[in-house]
Amino acid sequence: MTRSPATSRLNDVPNGDPIVPIHALRPDSWATLSGTLPSVQTKFAQANGFAAEAGQSVMLPDETGGIAAVLMGCGDLATDFDREMRLGQLSSGLTGGYYELSSKPDEWTDRLAAIGWGLGTYRFTRYLKDTPETPVLVLSEDVDAGHVHDAIEATALGRDLINTPAGDMGPVALHQAAETLAEKYGATLSAVIGPDLVEQNYPMIHAVGRAAHEAPRLVELEWGDPSHPRLALIGKGITFDTGGVNMKSAAGARLMKKDMGGAAHALALSAMIMAARLPVRLHCLLAIAENAVSANAYRPGDVLSSRAGLTVEIDNTDAEGRLVLGDALAKATESNPVLMIDFATLTGAARVALGPQLPPFFTNRPHLHDAISRHATMELDPIWPMPLWQPYHAMLSSPIADMKNSGGSFAGAVTAALFLERFVDKRPWMHFDVYGWNPTTRPGHPTGADIYAIRGLFAWLASGGLNTPMDGPASEAL
Repeated sequence: MTRSPATSRLNDVPNGDPIVPIHALRPDSWATLSGTLPSVQTKFAQANGFAAEAGQSVMLPDETGGIAAVLMGCGDLATDFDREMRLGQLSSGLTGGYYELSSKPDEWTDRLAAIGWGLGTYRFTRYLKDTPETPVLVLSEDVDAGHVHDAIEATALGRDLINTPAGDMGPVALHQAAETLAEKYGATLSAVIGPDLVEQNYPMIHAVGRAAHEAPRLVELEWGDPSHPRLALIGKGITFDTGGVNMKSAAGARLMKKDMGGAAHALALSAMIMAARLPVRLHCLLAIAENAVSANAYRPGDVLSSRAGLTVEIDNTDAEGRLVLGDALAKATESNPVLMIDFATLTGAARVALGPQLPPFFTNRPHLHDAISRHATMELDPIWPMPLWQPYHAMLSSPIADMKNSGGSFAGAVTAALFLERFVDKRPWMHFDVYGWNPTTRPGHPTGADIYAIRGLFAWLASGGLNTPMDGPASEAL
């Protein structure tokens, strides 16, 4: 989807177009600024109740009726959890035109403010007749405009993929999206499709997707210098999840176009890595299928084989994402990556535990927790570490197979992660159980599809994170 840029350099602003200053203010800085403004503007702001409280904004008029400046309230520091993302709340409500951040709280950075602005301007317009003009933030010279643009565009890519209805984002279309990205950055793409999944030993991907009208597939993207550390990104790409024979309720099925959100996250992070040309040998694997119901659908009680050689008894056909990921993870291990990271809209338990804004992550290298979490926090892209509690393996035990695919009602996010861990061959691995959706709008995060964790992960990777000893104490990767 072609979209207007949300940021610009000053020399790209057309001659004669006005640039409107924005003042992002806390109550104390508003008290100072108000004494320097023309009295008519100060009185106008006061008449509109502006006191620099969080979420407040007002456009100050000039003598011609145009916009002289925009005031935005940030509230007190102690309660300003959104920080620079708050600029996305402002940009989401502005009309087109050019703006610049003239003043901001001391602890804000221009880079994150620009990213927040861009994330807030996002609109999914594919099916709209009229599309709003994007407001443009003019960047200061010390901001890395390329990084800002790449972060905004990668997130928009992922949001677009998730927001697209399953009728237009089935297995073929998701495969094509990966192909488009590969062509853009000169990556190579390969795929194993339909019956070839059985022939080439991806039996769980095939079983999950064989009932759908579009064939399941494993799509692989490779990019970068083979001498660089190998990073495998694995994404769950269930383009629609009926629940299979264990069919979802109407309410449960309503948002299942987003069940390919893991693949969207993997592609979005891949886009950031390739755009920045990080010294990484990238291997992105997308396990793509639609979990449909037909005469040949897999059933509860079936026993599936897997690429890793483990057998899996199907306890619930609605626990399908871990099945397709299992085969993809097993494939990823075969190339001996330094690190594997998978993304999946995997469990409702994760949403219940941490809500839609805070994705849990699991890793079999817990010494990486601190560095990953610090980068995520600094990028205003928070995540939360969760335990691979080994005693809960007992919940996955089966009397007729090596394990079953569902652990019951307790600790659902943990047992799902433990299931995946069986397929990584003890190699360094992280698992992100992302929700991929905002039920309500908040600063920088409009209602609808969203992408989490990738900016924090990118910052860690760009800092040399793959050079961290994976089997020992972490070096400082900041």
